[in-house]
Amino acid sequence: MVWAVVSALTVPVTAAHVGIFALITTLAITQTEVSRRLERQRRSLAKGPHVNMISVWLLPAGVLLPAQLIAVLSVTLYVYLAFRSWSGTRPGEAHRVAANITTATLSACAAGLTLLAFPSLTVLSVCAAALVHFTVNTALTGLGLYLANPEEATVESCLGNMDDNLLELATLCVGGLLVMVLSQEPLLSVLVILPLYVLQRSVLIKRLEELATTDQKTQLLNATTWQDGAMREVSRAERENGSFGALMIDLDHFKSINDTFGHLAGDDVLKAVAAVVKQETRAHDLVGRFGGEEFVALLPSTSKADAIVTAERIRQRISELVIPTHTNEGAAVEISQRTASIGVASFPADGTSVDEVMASADAAVYAAKHGGRNRVIGAESSVPELAAA
Repeated sequence: MVWAVVSALTVPVTAAHVGIFALITTLAITQTEVSRRLERQRRSLAKGPHVNMISVWLLPAGVLLPAQLIAVLSVTLYVYLAFRSWSGTRPGEAHRVAANITTATLSACAAGLTLLAFPSLTVLSVCAAALVHFTVNTALTGLGLYLANPEEATVESCLGNMDDNLLELATLCVGGLLVMVLSQEPLLSVLVILPLYVLQRSVLIKRLEELATTDQKTQLLNATTWQDGAMREVSRAERENGSFGALMIDLDHFKSINDTFGHLAGDDVLKAVAAVVKQETRAHDLVGRFGGEEFVALLPSTSKADAIVTAERIRQRISELVIPTHTNEGAAVEISQRTASIGVASFPADGTSVDEVMASADAAVYAAKHGGRNRVIGAESSVPELAAA
């Protein structure tokens, strides 16, 4: 806040500044009230950095107001959000609110400094200010999240995923338009409230759809969604006289992991195996978790022989995994030398419906288990012929 103090002593605040500050504050609080329930739901469901739309108001503030008013606006909006929109979802620790205020103020002030390189307010200068705001805000937020938990920090947990960053850029685009409106026809800025509400609602709906279709431990498709997708693939294959391969993947002796290291360690194993299955299949393949330690994959336009090759790669990768994790007591451990038994079936050779194909794959898994585990078995094939070396 030293920046704001120095600005207060050196930069005069005009009546025009006060008018713009009052208008932005009024609009921001109104928008907060209109979308308060949406914001609370979005925040409670966020799995990474939460984009709260405040950039829409702070970018214009950074461009049009002196630093002391930017700081006052940041404090006002974040404290208001903490009491009105965030209560009842996550603990509103004072230090988090303070960190958010600092990050927002610095980002907006940095955006304002960008205009020193431009003689007037133009499309280019506003775009440059938005880019600087995005860069500074992302860097400071990512650094703060990393320092809060460096041991478990990942790029996505600190910097957000593609959707998070696109949403932040979208809010800055609206903020850029708001800069031009406030500088030309300030009263038209009230029109931004409805588009922001619709944007927040669309983001919430998308997140709810993800939760409804995704297994939360592994981020793969859940059983119901996978089944629906598989039924559509059967219909497609029937129309086009095509085929597909299906894998049933069952981790060997998974219960012993939970019994020995605890369920949290077991969850880490499931996540690691899910990542392997996802990496070894194509983007358009259907990969899901059937529950427990069972995974399934449907490979469109794939013969049984090619599906067996894919299954063998997955089996090999799983056997090579070294998974760092912790016991329920917090002790660090590494889990390795885990294996999987995989059954492979195909449509239409091993069934003419999803249930029939998966029943054939399940029978092949049973054969793999009976034959010694850690192997791939094709439906109706003998263990010696397809057993892993």
